Amino acid sequence: MRLVLRLLPSRLAAPFALGLLVGGLLRRGLLLLAFDVTHALPVPRRGRGKRNGYAGGVDTLGRPLRDLRISVTDRCNFRCVYCMPKEVFGRDYEFLPRAQLLDYEEIARLAGAFVANGVQKIRITGGEPLVRRHVERLVEMLAPLDVDLTLTTNGTLLPQKAQALADAGLSRVTVSLDSLDDTTFRAMNDMDVPVQRVLDGIDAAAAAGLPVKVNAVIKRGLNEDGIVELARHFRGSGHVLRFIEYMDVGHTNGWRLDDVVPAKEILATVAEEFPLEPVDPAYRGEVAKRWRYVDGAGEIGVIASVTQPFCGDCTRARLSAEGQLYTCLFAVRGHDLRALVRSEASDAELEAAIGAVWSRRADRYSELRTEETADLPKIEMSYIGG
Repeated sequence: MRLVLRLLPSRLAAPFALGLLVGGLLRRGLLLLAFDVTHALPVPRRGRGKRNGYAGGVDTLGRPLRDLRISVTDRCNFRCVYCMPKEVFGRDYEFLPRAQLLDYEEIARLAGAFVANGVQKIRITGGEPLVRRHVERLVEMLAPLDVDLTLTTNGTLLPQKAQALADAGLSRVTVSLDSLDDTTFRAMNDMDVPVQRVLDGIDAAAAAGLPVKVNAVIKRGLNEDGIVELARHFRGSGHVLRFIEYMDVGHTNGWRLDDVVPAKEILATVAEEFPLEPVDPAYRGEVAKRWRYVDGAGEIGVIASVTQPFCGDCTRARLSAEGQLYTCLFAVRGHDLRALVRSEASDAELEAAIGAVWSRRADRYSELRTEETADLPKIEMSYIGG
């Protein structure tokens, strides 16, 4: 009990203890011991989440919680050089054992608690989420939450999975494709996977009725010469192409600032071939700055976390496959929700714990980024899904 009270500010400790007694929760005094006691968590002041109009709490910088990334696995069938370099994630690398992963029922329950805190969009990620068996079952369990339900994938397993995902209630997919040049793409995924397998996956998603976005990470000296080719291919296709600046996610990808192709350069390269005009953001916290082709052939987006940080409007939380809550893509530690959900915690207690973490959030890594911060022991992108 003393450890439980240590989680709260002194002015709230006595009322909280009384609440435990009145509510009959003292019998479960170990309940919050399962939570990460290395973080002092205040009781959040907030209302219940709403689908229309945010009613949850905000963090210390006034940012609401609207988006949740859920990683379902730390495994992937690619070894992309900017995410899971093979020299680190080789044959001897120890991935999370199955018993440590949240099961689908636990994920769905936690997702409900996040929605109660105001989440309106859920993205299923990995690793590569489609390598986890029967992931469409999770989609079916999350669909009743009435959120924008999406999934990010490298696309290679979509021919087998797209229709099942659509039938289960998935809203759309985002597919990673960094180059249309086969030699370049094989080098970037480092598993000798050809471009055509990803294009087949995109076609399968479209055939299943799933809207498709395509993400391309651009790294200097590797694939910037394919920017126009990507734009040309997806113009008029109905698929939205988004270019992403190469980021220092994790601490194993050897990131250097010199390897970043700035968003301005990417846009100038595309606009020289296909004139562009800006599009207003669809909602607060939209990470991609949107541009449309002047001739009406669709739009592109650019995610410029390095040169144009958007921390001030970041509304995203990330849940790892083993149930750690991260409040920033560049975090160095998380908050343990798995132990809490595997205890006798009620839904209200799960909601309060999540709200408490969010209310203390002060992350703004991209606004503080330097060459030195790249060496911090940040969580790998394959672990929390980008």
